[in-house]
Amino acid sequence: MSSSDIFIGETIGTAVLILLGCGVVAGVILKRSKAFEAGWVAITLGWGFAVLTGAYISAPLSGAHLNPAVTLGLAIKGGIEWSDVPVYFLGQMLGAVIGAALVWLAYLGHFHAHLTDREIVGGPGAQDTVAADKQQATDAGPVLGVFSTGPEIRNVAQNLATEIIATAVLVLAILTQGLNGDGKGLGVIGVMITAFVVVGIGLSLGGPTGYAINPARDLGPRIAHALLPLPNKGGSDWGYAWIPVVGPLIGGAIAGGIYEIAFA
Repeated sequence: MSSSDIFIGETIGTAVLILLGCGVVAGVILKRSKAFEAGWVAITLGWGFAVLTGAYISAPLSGAHLNPAVTLGLAIKGGIEWSDVPVYFLGQMLGAVIGAALVWLAYLGHFHAHLTDREIVGGPGAQDTVAADKQQATDAGPVLGVFSTGPEIRNVAQNLATEIIATAVLVLAILTQGLNGDGKGLGVIGVMITAFVVVGIGLSLGGPTGYAINPARDLGPRIAHALLPLPNKGGSDWGYAWIPVVGPLIGGAIAGGIYEIAFA
């Protein structure tokens, strides 16, 4: 695979992943959506199908990593060259930003309806202090969950551990399936198995943090949230943003190390 194939494949595949994954969250969260309040199962299934679709599209070009943690685990395993790692990362990040922007475009009217609803953002006098205004500007805004993850209980050690554990499961499942053993990417069955693993992780381990398990999946849309012109969108919660980046990378590295020790 050439560098251009890797970059194009990862950009397109990750954009589709985020478009469909964040899209299902938008459908469930935004009040005027037909899928409003469809629930956690709908979100986990939607993300599983998002992985399935993005991976099928990108596999012929790049091997369908779509996730820096997967790329890191494969590099440790020896499935790809270390020199290709930055190309994968760049494609994944660009694709994630593009995918998030497409979600914004697809749900543009719904975002505006949601973010101008007084039940969501508060009516007159709902925020009548300077401290409250500053708090809204820095913390997670009312639609940040469409774009990025956040913890239900804020505890740095627990949140980081959850992301490490969940990502290690994902990457170890990929490595032990031998999906990229020849460096040519996911097989047909492998793509389906990986999608099921993502659904399983969401159902079993997604409750505490929203299971980023992918640095690009969280950071790219968070950047998009910060840049997109949305009224009353609130802050992008940058104080938490490092956890869904560092945690998955540690988890991916651990999975690569476990593979080398136990399976190589």
